Amino acid sequence: MKKLFFLFGFCLFLNACSGGNDAVFPIAIQPPAENPPEAHTYKYLALGDSYTYGQNVCATCRFPEQLKSRLLPELEADAAINISMFAVTGWTTTDLLASISGNNFATDYDLVTLLIGVNNQYQHKPFAVYEQEFPALVNRAVAYARGDSSNVIVVSIPDYAYTPYGQGTSNQAGISSEIDDYNNFARSYCQSHGITFVDITDITRLGLEDPSLVANDGLHPSETAYALFVNRILPKALLALQ
Repeated sequence: MKKLFFLFGFCLFLNACSGGNDAVFPIAIQPPAENPPEAHTYKYLALGDSYTYGQNVCATCRFPEQLKSRLLPELEADAAINISMFAVTGWTTTDLLASISGNNFATDYDLVTLLIGVNNQYQHKPFAVYEQEFPALVNRAVAYARGDSSNVIVVSIPDYAYTPYGQGTSNQAGISSEIDDYNNFARSYCQSHGITFVDITDITRLGLEDPSLVANDGLHPSETAYALFVNRILPKALLALQ
């Protein structure tokens, strides 16, 4: 009798669960939440002198910072760029090479820019020094950029002859001619070694007819000039990062 009562009760239970009038609401089992992908952080190393440091312009006005601001909207959502700047006003190739040789730089930068040489010309260093040290600096830049030459951008030397300061010197034509020699050597070396070379010198040669391109010290590029530099650097930098 007890056994029959148990079976009857069990059948009622099954009926309620499968076909009775009362609705049965299944419990939804949620899969474990996936962690959202981490935002990619790119590493950018800017090597150079006052033209990289941004002498007499604000910290966000110099070209590496403007380049960062222009790059971010072109990258994946939530991407970040960390800039390491190694640039000092007045540095020659010798100064930059000696300084980086004394530092233990990482070798996983996604982008490296190099703009150097004007102080070699300004300080009347033998041109042979640049011919020896510029390739050494490019090789260092490649090593810092994961050993990938496509991640390195060399920027040409601006021409300060086309500034109020340059006009106050006695040899404007000589300054421009010597800067051409430096840039021609750098361009030729980069082309033969698969390094991107971006020429911005012509922009700076508009400095007398367009004073807005010159900083308030009458010598260095302004924020406006650096923005024009970035217009040319940006497409090459995007290729490096993508």
